[in-house]
Amino acid sequence: MQANIIAMTNQKGGVGKTTTAVNLATAMAACGLEVLLVDFDPQGNASTGLGIDESQRGANSYRILTGETSAAEAILPTLVPHLSILPAVMDLSAAEVELSDLEGREFRLANALESQRQNFHYIIIDCPPSLGLLTVNGLCAATAFMVPLQCEFYALEGLAQLMKTVSVVRANFNPNLMMQGIVLTMYDSRNKLSEMVENDVRGHFGTQVYQTVIPRNVRVSEAPSFGKPVLMYDLKCAGAQAYVALAAELLEQEKQNT
Repeated sequence: MQANIIAMTNQKGGVGKTTTAVNLATAMAACGLEVLLVDFDPQGNASTGLGIDESQRGANSYRILTGETSAAEAILPTLVPHLSILPAVMDLSAAEVELSDLEGREFRLANALESQRQNFHYIIIDCPPSLGLLTVNGLCAATAFMVPLQCEFYALEGLAQLMKTVSVVRANFNPNLMMQGIVLTMYDSRNKLSEMVENDVRGHFGTQVYQTVIPRNVRVSEAPSFGKPVLMYDLKCAGAQAYVALAAELLEQEKQNT
């Protein structure tokens, strides 16, 4: 077993990035795969969304970056069988400054995760909504990246900026970084704009855009306040079913690529 590492990234906030990371990880774990979710966003929303209290985050992603602890010491089980988490705390926001002068600063996360790759089928990194050093660390650690893209007017503009950063990372640090795919989020079938954005993105990126789209769904929004992924909060709702379908599509994609 050698984990595929997927960086979930978009520099825009509020696009469903963390929601997608948590629920895709949950859906893959439900298939019996061993999955590690790395909360690499200082807001720590992925940790909260899986019911990890602040008091449980003494060993965390900030401390593995600074070398104070190992990944093995920081990884916690979650309420989801087969799903573990490496939690985040607000201190992580200081890492951008603290690591800026260190040699090999872009590879701190990659080096920390290397020892864990044989323990998991998938490692999903929830990157922060920025294109700074933390996101670069996520992309340098990853074998592939996935982009949750909100169906709104500025979606493609933000994606162009992200692809420039990916090009820099490929050229300088991680030449084998692949695009796993783009997943359209917050899709509202009653809204003409969602359809226009979908057509636009599919026109630009073709088969790199997943067929599965994640709808706007109130149950998906409610679930984190209960410390649960939506698949455990309300499996039958449209949002949960969309993440199940996305996991199935991703795993089929992986099967075809091997």
